[in-house]
Amino acid sequence: MAVSVLTLTDAPAVAQPETAGAAVNAGVRKPPPGMVEALQRDLGLSAAQVQARLLNEIRLTPIATQLRRRLGSRYGGSWLVGSIAQTLVVATANASDIPQILATGARPEVVSRSLTELNVIKDKLDAALPAHPPNVGSVRYVDVRNNVVTVLSEDPKKTEDIIKGIGVDTSAVRVLASGERPQPLYDLVGGDPYYIGTSARCSIGFSIVKGTQRGFVSAGHCGKAGNTTTGVNRVAQGTFQASTFPGSDFSWISVNSNWTPKPSVNNGSGSVVSVSGSREALEGSSVCRSGSTTDWHCGTIQQRNASVTYPQGNIFELTRTNVCAEPGDSGGSFISVDQAQGVTSGGSGDCDSGGTTYFQPINEILTTYGLSLVTTAGNPPPPTTGTCTGFPHTVTGTLASGGSAYQPNNLYYYSGVSGVHSACLDGPDGTDFDLYLQKWNGRGWATVAAAEGPNPDEKIAYTGTYGYYRYRVNASSGSGPYLLGYKAP
Repeated sequence: MAVSVLTLTDAPAVAQPETAGAAVNAGVRKPPPGMVEALQRDLGLSAAQVQARLLNEIRLTPIATQLRRRLGSRYGGSWLVGSIAQTLVVATANASDIPQILATGARPEVVSRSLTELNVIKDKLDAALPAHPPNVGSVRYVDVRNNVVTVLSEDPKKTEDIIKGIGVDTSAVRVLASGERPQPLYDLVGGDPYYIGTSARCSIGFSIVKGTQRGFVSAGHCGKAGNTTTGVNRVAQGTFQASTFPGSDFSWISVNSNWTPKPSVNNGSGSVVSVSGSREALEGSSVCRSGSTTDWHCGTIQQRNASVTYPQGNIFELTRTNVCAEPGDSGGSFISVDQAQGVTSGGSGDCDSGGTTYFQPINEILTTYGLSLVTTAGNPPPPTTGTCTGFPHTVTGTLASGGSAYQPNNLYYYSGVSGVHSACLDGPDGTDFDLYLQKWNGRGWATVAAAEGPNPDEKIAYTGTYGYYRYRVNASSGSGPYLLGYKAP
């Protein structure tokens, strides 16, 4: 499947919008209890080095986001290097981008292929290799550091022969000998445990809400829609509302009133780590995993957009890490400082000799199921109908019955990070105004969220990935002035 990417030249010119990554107050993100110690142990760093690494990650991430947007289709990926992540490397397929990369303090690297081109190649490999035995390529990932798509194989020669017939640029594919054959991590938990039926046990990933329902996300291979769960105390807990596996590996479980979702992750030392958001960490960033089998372990993000072939089928768009895990850690939380990253899917190795573990990114789960992450900032509903106050951006307009308008100002805005887009529409009393959130998909504007109640006032809260967005206000019946307040991640 080809990947469509919106570049700055694909859309009308617009004044540069504010992005959530434009400024970060490093003091706001203090390492949670136990994280510094775990990073010291697992990365071989001193406490001072860990603190420096975390500050560098916070400082450099918004720069990478900004450059990705500026480079557009020429962007070749970005990553952190150095024991304390002191250097941001940004790759481009065009040497003319070097001055603007240097101007940000990042280190430029000119590559032969853009990230878009690598993703297209990997999509073709994903479509072809799983039809063969798993020993010829059960793991495939985009390796931006080496500007190739890497395939791990127990039989490299056979794999290379197969790839020659797929119709991709073989110089862009690297086949490495590897005995890695990922398996789902069944039976137990990451973070706090929960039980499915009488024996299966998995991990709570992160607390979520969906409307009036409360619950949590976990791995898809842990259960199917309709399966019931009990908690760590074996008290009735909830029901799987949706589960995706294979293809992806995620699920969400609603809980009964006896359970209260918290914005926290168990760090294995008797305390918890707070969850403040779900900003995606860069490759090379530190990340920690919580699981009841092996407790709290840390490492770094190695590659994104990895595909693995389990015995049960293919899983796509995973993130590959060098964090260890063992059977029973499935579904557990991956977190970078206080930002949720994903839920544990599977891996290889163990926590004695080391290993590789894959997680399913949290923002994809939230978007797929229309969920909102429970965070320390709380998840208050949008402002009360008719008030629409407290939003950082507001626009006004007037519509005739049957008319519509695009906001802001018949243009759009750009979000450089994943997160919640929230909006509140205050229409004239006695009318029926509706509100739609649209996202550019590379070909056109697709509606990703809608509020179509029979009232003048509407509200939207949508969790989405980075990209271009706009709101459409529609007067279904009646006319008059309206106010739209909105907030980007």
